[in-house]
Amino acid sequence: MQEFKNDKVTVRYDEKVCIHAGKCVQGLPRVFNPNQNPWINVDGSDVAAIKQTIKMCPSGALTMEERK
Repeated sequence: MQEFKNDKVTVRYDEKVCIHAGKCVQGLPRVFNPNQNPWINVDGSDVAAIKQTIKMCPSGALTMEERK
């Protein structure tokens, strides 16, 4: 499990669950970009957009936790 975080959100990615459907990359490429390292940039968009994109993940490999 990989974690990517800032002061607002933690995004978790479980590579063992991922089916590489690409919904995250298609939905929010400023945050989910497999050509960059790290490939998830939680500062690339607002929390609401990240949350919406993670909901589209068909395998459940992406999850998130908001900080209040």
